[in-house]
Amino acid sequence: MIPDGPIDDDVIVCRCEEITAGEIRKAVREYKGESVTEIKRRVRAGMGLCQGRTCGKLVTRIIQEETGKKPNEILPSTDRPPVRAVTFGELAGAKEGGCGDE
Repeated sequence: MIPDGPIDDDVIVCRCEEITAGEIRKAVREYKGESVTEIKRRVRAGMGLCQGRTCGKLVTRIIQEETGKKPNEILPSTDRPPVRAVTFGELAGAKEGGCGDE
């Protein structure tokens, strides 16, 4: 659930990479970051295990607050494979229950 009102600078927005709202705001101001991908490249918000599924909306909201843009004007983060969590066995092409060397 996204909290109402301003988010304090010391609040961790990206739990995977431990990025605070203040770090995101600073990146938006310094680098004129106007997309989630730009901010992701600058501060790593959205590069952790969840790939931005947890923090993406908050990053978008902070960009919106800093730039005055509407949410639909802010480009989302680009998806990178794998789009969902996969096991090493799936990556190796192993059959269900096998070790991949059959």
